[in-house]
Amino acid sequence: MARGLNKVLLIGNLGADPEIKYATNGNAIANLRVATTESRKNREGEREEITEWHRVVMFGRQAELCKDYLKKGSRVYIEGRLQTRSWDDQSGKKNYMTEIVGFIMLMLDARGQEASPAQAERQGGSSFDSGQASSTPDFPEADDDLPF
Repeated sequence: MARGLNKVLLIGNLGADPEIKYATNGNAIANLRVATTESRKNREGEREEITEWHRVVMFGRQAELCKDYLKKGSRVYIEGRLQTRSWDDQSGKKNYMTEIVGFIMLMLDARGQEASPAQAERQGGSSFDSGQASSTPDFPEADDDLPF
């Protein structure tokens, strides 16, 4: 029998600062709101941007990194899986929430780069800079003693 695959890959911007909580055992839990935007033409042929909001939860060391380095407007890569939780509210009604349980988070902003004022202003709106390029990593300088 074939096994299933539950994997989510996102590249987007945080719509708010990470919300950090701690479990009773002291493990960190970070809740993120990540927006992804795609651009397409509507029926009239005009380009429009569609933004989708995602709930992401990170645990442990990844949650601590989110707390220390991410803020509203940060551009991130998230890898995780979908999970649906259910609970009964006070009136007995069953509620459901689907979220992404992230296990990999990569920061895509350049080191020391702040969200631009225009980008920060748009966080509450419906679009983000999709053309923003991530910085190239800092590699150590080549060793001249190499034989090749």
